[in-house]
Amino acid sequence: MIRLLLSDGHAPTREVLRLGLAAAPGLEVVGEAGDGDELLAQLSTASPSVVLLDLNLPGPDAMALLPALRGQYPQVRVLARGELTNEHYVTRAFDLGAHGYILKSAVPTELVHALATVASGRSFLCSAIGLALLGRLHASTPADGDAARAALGLSKREMEVLGLVAAGLTNAEIALKLFTSKRTVETHRQNIMDKTQTRNTAALIRLAASQGLLPG
Repeated sequence: MIRLLLSDGHAPTREVLRLGLAAAPGLEVVGEAGDGDELLAQLSTASPSVVLLDLNLPGPDAMALLPALRGQYPQVRVLARGELTNEHYVTRAFDLGAHGYILKSAVPTELVHALATVASGRSFLCSAIGLALLGRLHASTPADGDAARAALGLSKREMEVLGLVAAGLTNAEIALKLFTSKRTVETHRQNIMDKTQTRNTAALIRLAASQGLLPG
């Protein structure tokens, strides 16, 4: 059971979120907050397993809450929820401790999926940003693609896998999209991590951003 502490600075939106998420199977809303101070106050009593963090919360800068959440409550997973797709903004959220990032415009089913993903110990990047990443990969000129691959030391197929990982696809979903086996995808993914010295999906997302592959 996912124990969720949700936050949103807009009371009517928060109510809609609470009602919608309370109806999702395997998820229990154990608290809600309208500002950063309220969120921090509830963390010690609500004992959530996941925090849905509105990056536009009133009060203290919500981004500044991320290191505090990770430092004081390392067992709690954090899904950041914002309006911006800027690559520096998104990667900053991951760098400061978010386990996932989802746009406020995401449909409810994707939000539930995102919460389940971060609760399971994996990282999450919403599909809108991931698809924009893929669009940028495919729109790049051959010279751009060759330069990016050379900089990263990756093959063309590994670049494709990197794009799909950053788009939020699982190994099984990537295998279906590339018409290959899950084991082959796992091998490509491990090779990417070995070559780039990254350790997890969040690090791969930061890598994609560093190469200008995320939407600006």
